[in-house]
Amino acid sequence: MRIIFNKTIRPRLLAGLGMLLLFASACSTSAAAQVGEGETGPTSTPTPFRPVTQLPATVTPTPTRRPLEAVFPTPTKFAIPTIVALSPYGMVLGMNPLTGMAAASPELMERRPMAVKISNYPRYVRPQSGLNEADVAFEYYIEGGLTRFIGVFYGQDAQAIGPVRSGRYFDEHIATMYHSFLVFKYADPRVYNDMQASPLRDFLVVPGSYTCPWFCQGKNTFDSYNNWYFNTVEWQKRAAKIGVDNSKQELRGGYFYSLAPLTDQVGQAIYTRYSQDDYNYWEYDSGRQKYVRYQETGRGSNYELLTDALNGLPVAFDNIVVLFVPHTFANNFEEEDEVYHIDLNSAGLAFLFRDGHAFPAFWHRAAEDQPLLITDQSGMLLPLKPGTTFFQVVSDNSTYEETYGEWHFEHRFSE
Repeated sequence: MRIIFNKTIRPRLLAGLGMLLLFASACSTSAAAQVGEGETGPTSTPTPFRPVTQLPATVTPTPTRRPLEAVFPTPTKFAIPTIVALSPYGMVLGMNPLTGMAAASPELMERRPMAVKISNYPRYVRPQSGLNEADVAFEYYIEGGLTRFIGVFYGQDAQAIGPVRSGRYFDEHIATMYHSFLVFKYADPRVYNDMQASPLRDFLVVPGSYTCPWFCQGKNTFDSYNNWYFNTVEWQKRAAKIGVDNSKQELRGGYFYSLAPLTDQVGQAIYTRYSQDDYNYWEYDSGRQKYVRYQETGRGSNYELLTDALNGLPVAFDNIVVLFVPHTFANNFEEEDEVYHIDLNSAGLAFLFRDGHAFPAFWHRAAEDQPLLITDQSGMLLPLKPGTTFFQVVSDNSTYEETYGEWHFEHRFSE
């Protein structure tokens, strides 16, 4: 159950991306002290949730949805990205390669990033803590019609991230691409055993009897299960003390440019529906020049502004990227919990939203151990706005529609 590369698409892409691979550095996988002392071993982590019975009408677009193939070429027709001056060594000292902006403190760039799982359900865990401090975040389907977040923390610290929840196979992609520690609250035994047998073994961070003050139970009162929070400040002290490999990693700099490319496509709102219970939208705030997150409430068609419990501010990102990625159901007949392989390898279709504009695009994983590249339909690298990026991950069978600058994406597993 190791991460497997697509044998058809990937070789063709890499043949044309040889120059880009010069910008990627190998991920250090040297042995380090085992993280998470005092753990009791892998445990199953079901998601307690009481679903609603009816999908709000406003989340179901009325016009006929168009399959992506109506406007995109097939994967065999992917254009090779144009080579540009993109290198981790070309960035200004103290610049964060994940955001294209200066880090809060230069010393933060001298460490390994941290990828932390963050719950989105049950609904009473909201507002979560720490999403606004993430440089990059992903949302993806887990089970039972629900999604979860994983945030990558590098240029900023956060003293409480969470609630932290269980790991999934998809998290291995993120930890590998960003050379990060992977912080999670155990996992299904299939997933946990897979991670323990992988090169990530020495970089797994799980709660245990002696992990506080870096991985502690919080002060919330809703339950004890969804009540674990991770402190990146305390973790830095812990990593230095035990000698775990927390050294600076060679991460390829992203392609950022403050001016958006010319386009006549508006991207004012991005709706994503994962199921009748889980749907959200991002709305462009021209005043803040960011996309602000709204989440369903379970009460008909109502949404609520999603805020960050650390500071009470709306959850907001500079770039929203919708990724269309193959999903494969991984269960055997006798297994009860849903488990999916989300194949974030090779390349796929995407949409980039920045500055209130929309850009049809492709995503490329040109190197296993480096972040994704985003290109336009001709193969030119698309610049992200300097700042933070949120990736909405949907199945490659998903559909979309656009009306007057509002984009509706519907996650689907099959045609």
